[in-house]
Amino acid sequence: MALLISNRPYRLLFSATAISNLGDGVSALAFPWLATLITRDPALIALVAFATRLPWLLLSIPAGVVVDRYDRRLLMVQADVFRLLLTGAVIALILSVPVLPPPGDPLPYILALSGLAMLLGCAEVIRDNAAQTVLPSVVAKTDLEAANGQMWSVEQIMGSFVGPPLAGILIAFAVPAPFTLDAITFGIAAWLVWCIAIPRRVAPPRRRIRPEVVEGWQWMRGHSVIFRLAIMLGLINAISTMAVTILILFSQEVLGLSAVGHGILLTAGAAGGVVGGIVGPLVVARIGGQRAVMLALALIPVPFLVIALTSNPYVVAVALFVEMIAALLWNIVTVSYRQRLIPDNLLGRVNSLYRFFGWGMMPVGALAGGWMVSLAEPELGRELALRAPYILGAVGSCLMMLYGWRKLRL
Repeated sequence: MALLISNRPYRLLFSATAISNLGDGVSALAFPWLATLITRDPALIALVAFATRLPWLLLSIPAGVVVDRYDRRLLMVQADVFRLLLTGAVIALILSVPVLPPPGDPLPYILALSGLAMLLGCAEVIRDNAAQTVLPSVVAKTDLEAANGQMWSVEQIMGSFVGPPLAGILIAFAVPAPFTLDAITFGIAAWLVWCIAIPRRVAPPRRRIRPEVVEGWQWMRGHSVIFRLAIMLGLINAISTMAVTILILFSQEVLGLSAVGHGILLTAGAAGGVVGGIVGPLVVARIGGQRAVMLALALIPVPFLVIALTSNPYVVAVALFVEMIAALLWNIVTVSYRQRLIPDNLLGRVNSLYRFFGWGMMPVGALAGGWMVSLAEPELGRELALRAPYILGAVGSCLMMLYGWRKLRL
């Protein structure tokens, strides 16, 4: 680990990831909490979550072509600068709201917030695709598991362990404060990436986008394991996003937590991510990638079932801890598997196709969570309706576990 950190390009990429994810962690709480200050309607709150994740469905495939065509480092810089400017626009929107909740119809404010969230998501698609694709250029392939473990760990530390409670404190102080910090972190991250020295790639011949996408698609379809992993990830992410979208209301109304309390709750998941990022590579080395993925699939249903049955925030915290251990174990194995197997000239396109299936289902899950609660509430009551996504999540992830155990062979 020390040798990897002493590698200057990797160290700069690692630092930029840490700073950028601090901002992401702050906004991960600040955005949905701001939505709940505008309205308590779960369908409208889900609309913000939907807009945040919709770019993964719309832009994942063309983003892969862009990442394979252009300088990946420069794309990351431009994406972070764009996010800085968009976060400034969020601050301007907050300052334009007379009071919270605003008088009259909240829909115009929710639509404006959703639009900005969608643009931020577009920049995130480009940046994350470029960052994951550039990693094999700054570390040896034999170090990918360790590097990915460190990257996932620092993302969890900054994005979920430090960011959310800090956002809770800042939003209690002043609603625009967390977004101001967010903008600063994007600026610092852009500068750090700008300082990375990476050998220039020989750009592939320019062709129309469709043939380039087809080339990536044909490669992916020819490798059934990667295609199957992408489909499974999409279903897992849809279920998880459905639950995460409702967590903000579940935390407020069932667990009785404030913004600070909700931020602290999210740090439990981050702690699981840190443990998973550190221990995950050791588990993979000891039992192998195949068994590690099977273990992750066995752990995924547990948090949904636990949250569906409890009103104790400490028990929910333990469930989130386990959930992130499972997620990190899955990611370390599957991301390293892709990075090692996919040729560099196809890496951006195949990664984008993978994310189209794997992350493109997230906006569907976000809308499904909000609509489920809205439709179920008249019949089941508010609290049971808020638990419904977790019940469905437990059932769905159990079915995914059985499928993976039967069909998935790394």
